[in-house]
Amino acid sequence: MTGLQILREEAAGRVTLRLEGTLDGRTAQELSLSLQSLAKSEVVLDFAHLREFKDSAVGVLTHGLKEGAVQMRGLATHHERMFRYFGVLSSPATNRAWYTPEDILSV
Repeated sequence: MTGLQILREEAAGRVTLRLEGTLDGRTAQELSLSLQSLAKSEVVLDFAHLREFKDSAVGVLTHGLKEGAVQMRGLATHHERMFRYFGVLSSPATNRAWYTPEDILSV
């Protein structure tokens, strides 16, 4: 059974958690515990090195991400959209396109 490796890097007061392996519901709970221990730190989650990212992990992670100031990078468009459905933005709104299909369809 494959798991998740969380590699921690600290630089300039920012903690980067680089994720490698498989992120699913179970391993997302482990990651949530790691994020709770870093509640007072500026945290960046790097998803770029994941081998597999199950949709079930998004639901588990969103609870902790809404409360803290966590930046995300390396997300595929699909997972970025899923986080947005749960109310978690992965990037600042300034980089947003003029419109998105969701804006048009929700009118």
